[in-house]
Amino acid sequence: MTTTSQQFLVRAAARNNAEWCAVMCRAHGVVGGFGGDAWAAPVRTPLYYPDAVTLEPGADVGALVARIDTVSPGASVKDGFADLELAEAGFRVLFEAWWIHRPAGASAPVPDLAWEIVDDPGSLRAWALAWDAGGGNADLFRPELLADPETFVILGRAADGRVAAGAVASRSEHVVGVSNVFARDGGPDAAWPVVLHALARLFPTLPVVGYEQGDDLTVALRYGFVPLGPLRVWTHSG
Repeated sequence: MTTTSQQFLVRAAARNNAEWCAVMCRAHGVVGGFGGDAWAAPVRTPLYYPDAVTLEPGADVGALVARIDTVSPGASVKDGFADLELAEAGFRVLFEAWWIHRPAGASAPVPDLAWEIVDDPGSLRAWALAWDAGGGNADLFRPELLADPETFVILGRAADGRVAAGAVASRSEHVVGVSNVFARDGGPDAAWPVVLHALARLFPTLPVVGYEQGDDLTVALRYGFVPLGPLRVWTHSG
């Protein structure tokens, strides 16, 4: 992969992730806006979702911070190129990860699970409860998500009909992003075969992007992803 294509894919991954964050926020009644170098929401965003995502390297820190609510505790910024210094603005690093990429047309493993795309609130609720695994945050995924034409909730079913695995796919102009990958048993090794099989059937001409860290990154690389570049998530104490 050339440096130019890698830079293009990092920007595409950051943009895709920002678009997915915007969709999730709208489902919760929060409307953000895209600027030249970042997407940002003026009020606090849903749990696990950043208040801003940078779209280009070297974003203006002052302008970016001014666009979000840093008074309420827990505001966060997804620094898509890991090149910002936000400590002086009251932020600390929450975690670091890597953007990842899997080429369009790459062969997909044969899954043990049947999959479907969620298209009704009841199935979405079952998916969310399986994703949450008792954490108390299943309400994060609201039925309004089903109305977005670029969002696809992938559900893998076990033979007994239980929700066994899943993910969210977010289609954008140049890539499809994958997030919230889970399996009730077996971790990402159990989830990726069914998720990649679904992505290959749904979006055969689009590269797949996302981000992972730690052991989850190791597993994703084993399933044909390659690292593109680092990202960093910062959180504010308020």
